[in-house]
Amino acid sequence: MQSVITISLIFLITSVHNLEGKRPNIVFIVADDLGWNDVGFHNPSMITPNIDKLAYQGVILNHSYVQPVCSPSRHAFMTGYYPFKAGLQHLVIGNSQNVCSPLNMTFLPKHLKQAGYATHAIGKWHLGFCSWECTAEYRGFDSFYGYYNSRSDYYTHFRDKFLDFHDGYNVVWDKNGSYSADLYADRAEHIIAKHNKSQPLFLYLPYQNVHEPLEVPPEYEALYPNVETPGRRTYCGMVTALDAAIGRVVEALKQKGLYDDTIFFFTPDNGGWTPYHGNNWPLRGGKITIWEGGTRVAGFVSGSRIEQTGSVFNGLMHAVDWHPTILTAAGLSPDPSLDGISQWDAISSGSDGKRTEFIYNLDDTVPATQGHAGIRMGDFKLLAGNTGLYNGWYPPDKMNTEEVLEEEFSFEERLKAGNESYYKLFNLKDDPNEYKNLADDMPEMVQKLLKRMNEYRKDMIPAKIPPTDPAANPKYFGNVWTPGWCKKPMS
Repeated sequence: MQSVITISLIFLITSVHNLEGKRPNIVFIVADDLGWNDVGFHNPSMITPNIDKLAYQGVILNHSYVQPVCSPSRHAFMTGYYPFKAGLQHLVIGNSQNVCSPLNMTFLPKHLKQAGYATHAIGKWHLGFCSWECTAEYRGFDSFYGYYNSRSDYYTHFRDKFLDFHDGYNVVWDKNGSYSADLYADRAEHIIAKHNKSQPLFLYLPYQNVHEPLEVPPEYEALYPNVETPGRRTYCGMVTALDAAIGRVVEALKQKGLYDDTIFFFTPDNGGWTPYHGNNWPLRGGKITIWEGGTRVAGFVSGSRIEQTGSVFNGLMHAVDWHPTILTAAGLSPDPSLDGISQWDAISSGSDGKRTEFIYNLDDTVPATQGHAGIRMGDFKLLAGNTGLYNGWYPPDKMNTEEVLEEEFSFEERLKAGNESYYKLFNLKDDPNEYKNLADDMPEMVQKLLKRMNEYRKDMIPAKIPPTDPAANPKYFGNVWTPGWCKKPMS
């Protein structure tokens, strides 16, 4: 593994000039906890006109996969490496843990910046912040506007009674009462308006929506009078608020004359979170599981440089592929030692993708709350051990809160439910919703996938789960969640 990272550090990205001789502008949108069934291009009851227009004008990714929770996916997006090679395969980075995405893995914006891009991040970081070296402006971004932790209040911007809102090195105190999606759109409009058009632009937009807490301006919730479940109604409004913010970015790019040479990349970080009304129907499970509902997401690529517009890409795409795919779209050559595979040529031209397999997760922690181990090879998927917390199928507009789930099955019983049979084998071509476990019927296929999964396991490092560090307490930093309380993150 060390040799792989060393190669990555010394690898020099070479230019591959496109026909126009100019690098495209790139907008990389990450929607937090957005479910498979929570976009209009999958579910017509959702009001997402801006997202849908981009998706239909581009290429919808029908088999796009991510990690079952947040920090691991974001690590994969930024580095092109599986989380299990970085010790980030267990749950997420806590707000007082001295750990971050490894500093010896180069982030996507650093490559783009070296190629002349202006690089800006707006929204949720959640890749670690104990040291300033872990933060956005040390990892390739010219600016950062947003929050560091996993969650925040949408209006007060507080996490656990302490503020978490930053503009670079400065703390943002004066936005109490303003909805975060609106603030992020404001900042994106400002950056676009001031941008030098002779320089290519990279906007990374990891929105807060639709992670809990469930909060949205009432005019968006009012758009869903037919949704009976109050939490689901609020959640749907949050999706439409996200869509409106994306629409403002699109309009700003048009006003600046940048839209016609911009490529949009869109992905959630994991499936919808069942108890907070995210919905992945008809897929099984949700966030914090390695079922399809936790890992198969509603993604797309859109823009003028797409050759095969208005199409669906049925090839496999994984979170680690975004890094090399975006670099290739920018006219650069990604490091061949990455776990990620560039899918740009296949997606843009409508040809077959190069990926034939991927790892869902490898986590030997007990319990592996978000799922112990899983692999897909071709049409077959093998899960080993615990699969996560939400093991059923959850129709929309139903009460699936933790309290309701607890009435039926305790936390321990739900963990056990995904482990009734240690090996779970599915043919996803014939059974995309994972109803029939084929493990007993196809023992040779189980062994084939298990052998391949164990080959990946050779590169796994133990999950980094440091204890809470009291030095992180915001009371030492003016009641603000602030970087700089560890000398070096856990290696």
